[in-house]
Amino acid sequence: MLRALDAVEWAGLETGSPSEPVADVRRALRRLVTAGAAATEEDTHPLYALVARDGGEPPSAAAVALPFVIALAADPGLPVAVRCALVDVLVSMRTPAPNRQDWSGAWALLADSEPAVRRAATALSGGTGRLLERWRVETDPAVRLPLLLALGEEAAAGRAGERADEVRAVLADLLDTDDPVLWVAAVHASAGLDRALPVRHMDRLIAVFSDPALIPRFEEVWHTPDVDGPWTREDLVRSTAELLAHDVDAELSFVVTLIETSRRSADTALCREALDVAWLLLSDKRSTEAVLLPLAGALLTDADGPVRLRAANILAVLGRAAAPYADALAGLLDDDASDAFLDGTVREFARWALTRIEDPRALPGLIEQLRAQDEEQGRGYVISEPRRPETWEVLTPLRAHADVLLPAMLETIRESGPRSGATSTILGVLEAWGGDPLTASLPDLLPLLSDTWTSVRVLGLLSAMGPAAASAEPALRTCRVPDEPGHHELVARTARRISGDREAVLRGLGEAVMQAEDSWGAPLTALAEFGHDAAPYAAGVRAVMENTTYWPRLSAAITLWEITGRVRPTLGVLEECILPIADGGEDYGFFRDALRAVIRMGVISPAIRTALLTVRQSERRLCVEWSYPRILQDKELRGLVEEALGCADAAVPADTVRTGL
Repeated sequence: MLRALDAVEWAGLETGSPSEPVADVRRALRRLVTAGAAATEEDTHPLYALVARDGGEPPSAAAVALPFVIALAADPGLPVAVRCALVDVLVSMRTPAPNRQDWSGAWALLADSEPAVRRAATALSGGTGRLLERWRVETDPAVRLPLLLALGEEAAAGRAGERADEVRAVLADLLDTDDPVLWVAAVHASAGLDRALPVRHMDRLIAVFSDPALIPRFEEVWHTPDVDGPWTREDLVRSTAELLAHDVDAELSFVVTLIETSRRSADTALCREALDVAWLLLSDKRSTEAVLLPLAGALLTDADGPVRLRAANILAVLGRAAAPYADALAGLLDDDASDAFLDGTVREFARWALTRIEDPRALPGLIEQLRAQDEEQGRGYVISEPRRPETWEVLTPLRAHADVLLPAMLETIRESGPRSGATSTILGVLEAWGGDPLTASLPDLLPLLSDTWTSVRVLGLLSAMGPAAASAEPALRTCRVPDEPGHHELVARTARRISGDREAVLRGLGEAVMQAEDSWGAPLTALAEFGHDAAPYAAGVRAVMENTTYWPRLSAAITLWEITGRVRPTLGVLEECILPIADGGEDYGFFRDALRAVIRMGVISPAIRTALLTVRQSERRLCVEWSYPRILQDKELRGLVEEALGCADAAVPADTVRTGL
């Protein structure tokens, strides 16, 4: 083989990766040949450069290297793990395969003496016929199972052709087998042909997964070429639930029954996995809430800490509906149980759940807990679920409890300093709260004007306070802002806002809107606060509305109504932001702002009402994110939908809609 490698003219050949020269491919092949039993999986890594990364034509080196890769994969002198890695390289090269190349050697790997190699080779079988031939003679259960799954994929994809009936017969026979694990595999393999089949067999699926004696059997025989290592029983619970995803009621029944069964048998691993599947269901389907709420409430007293953690998380996202379980949640405020693979502790999720139902027992120690969370070393975005919410998401809804929370929040600002993440987060919460909490925070906000990291944010807060922040005028004179366009004008505008000279502020805002070269920077929202007094600047606002898109157009439309009272121009733009959601659109930020405008106006058009009725009936979550934000945002938007529909139910006289048109 070395002589054959040396005889190849490698110069001028290309790989599928610009960063991998063809010399690396040649070197890797030589290394594998010479190392023999000492070869490692890492030695195969350069060969992945033979794959066309963009899915186009394979690189020129692929056709030349293919027979060498096949020969090495078949070489019993190499370690089995290396041979399996080489089969994986072949699988990656298969689509698109080098034209007019001989793959018979690769297909022969289906009959290799090593079961692991045979198992890996099922992914490059080259057709239903070869899979069926191998199925008839294969005796190793850990190879038969991936063969069975591969046959199911062939039939479901319509590739079985004239052999389709043979595949169906194989699957039908195994649906009567006494081997429970192979039977589960038959259900999986058949689901692509009959998606209702797993639903019909759900009772037996639950019984198999609930049998602790079968747990090691799954790991012994359930291997697939695309997954490193064996599948566990818990892996199969999740993938089986996916087979039921077309039937929400069936999938929900599946996981709930598994949870109930696992609690009776103290099978904590099964209970945790079923709860994780339930969480995914809850994140995606609103209709699951009514069933999962009492279930989670009952699990708060489970003996297993990770189960209690998952239950408290479910109750937290369900918000006020979890109020009946407030006492049980309060009893967990000292529970430090956790899960090695998840974020947070039981007490942290229990406290969050109590904040969501505004139970005052959540407040003592809340700021300290959130601050400690923010200061954790190495804590970044946590992908695993559940995960703790961000500080601002916990505090923003708690404005009614500002008198209790504010002292600790301001103490955090003083201790953390202007450049800390905690200070930035608290400023955002104060901005969302507005009103009296802002005024009470003024003495602690003024020192932040001296640092460019926080000054611009604080200027916005002072503007929101208006004349209530008049005592900040001396601090404004020494304010330090980033040396960027517009910031010094922002200082001057803030000074006018807090001075109490309403006419000067209005005049400045109006001129800024009329003269703005960039509509994104026009202070439309601030101008809207002046109501009909800002009507002289309506032409500038209308110009922004008619000549822009996205946020400026929507902001201008809302402002135009605020300052003129004219309904029709604004309703037209609001329809643009609301109607697409009923058809599956996902611009939920526009949707939220448009709904809030509808509620303030107290009038909606027939088209908006029809769209909102459609949204009300939809099962989907109104959010593009996953995890807890998906549920929280959905609940917020659906609450706004109900308020907006209430405007229609208020029976506003028709001539009110026409007023000012």
